[in-house]
Amino acid sequence: MPELPDIVNYIEAARELTVGSPLTHITVHHPFLLRTVSPSPQECAGRIVTGIRRVGKQIVFELEGELFVAIHLMIAGRLVWAARAGSRKGTLAELAFSRGTMRLTEAGTKRRAALRILAGAEALTALDRGGVEPLECSTDEFAAALRRENRTLKRALTDPRLVSGIGNAYSDEILHAARLSPFLRTGALQDETMAHLHSAVRETLVTWTDRLRAERAGGFPTRVTAFHPAMGVHGRHGKPCPACGTAVQRIRYAENEANYCPRCQTDGRVYADRALSRLLKDDWPGTIEELERSVERPPLPPP
Repeated sequence: MPELPDIVNYIEAARELTVGSPLTHITVHHPFLLRTVSPSPQECAGRIVTGIRRVGKQIVFELEGELFVAIHLMIAGRLVWAARAGSRKGTLAELAFSRGTMRLTEAGTKRRAALRILAGAEALTALDRGGVEPLECSTDEFAAALRRENRTLKRALTDPRLVSGIGNAYSDEILHAARLSPFLRTGALQDETMAHLHSAVRETLVTWTDRLRAERAGGFPTRVTAFHPAMGVHGRHGKPCPACGTAVQRIRYAENEANYCPRCQTDGRVYADRALSRLLKDDWPGTIEELERSVERPPLPPP
């Protein structure tokens, strides 16, 4: 799912291409994409784009007359800029401007991306889930948000009611940078540790926003992915931790996963993965030493 660094880069690129020009028309190709009834897409035609903003993980085009077009990419949605209109495979909607067309695409068969057209600032405010902005809030505000519920750090950072704009990928990177376990409870964090975590949040998000900005080199983002080769732990299960060389571990749950380094983050403990640990039972390695012994163990002879 595109997160804060990805969304910021989408917005910066889209501003250069659309702000100050009219939104010629919106064409919706998939019936389940449009989640609002009124105003209609036709009411947006010809209105000048006055700005673009981020609301959580949504991209919002501001149109004259207090109309707003909000796009939520969810997991597999992406934006593509093209010089001319013309539907392609996977295109759910097209926003046509004077300089080109922005296509909303979605990979796979599950249609989760959403487009909403809203009238008035009050309707736009309703999109905000209430989480603090991690790059704008103070450490005290950040700590107060995380301590509202006693959750694991992984769940707290990805809860839009607590913190805005962070998802599965960057929460892994933040916790690895902070050297904190994803499964540590927010209620157990002392003030000093909370300040350290907030610093890691800011540093990770700013660093990745700048890195993605440099990669697009003034153009429109073309490779938005949750699995970047330069990441430390996310999407690197079994690969060496860049800080200590220990094999990165992973826990899968529902459609998400937590990736972590057991040496840097969990004091050597290897947490049980629900699916694989049930299969291995007593053979599941519980520590780094057991994990490394299992890797060194010679394979069984063929039957």
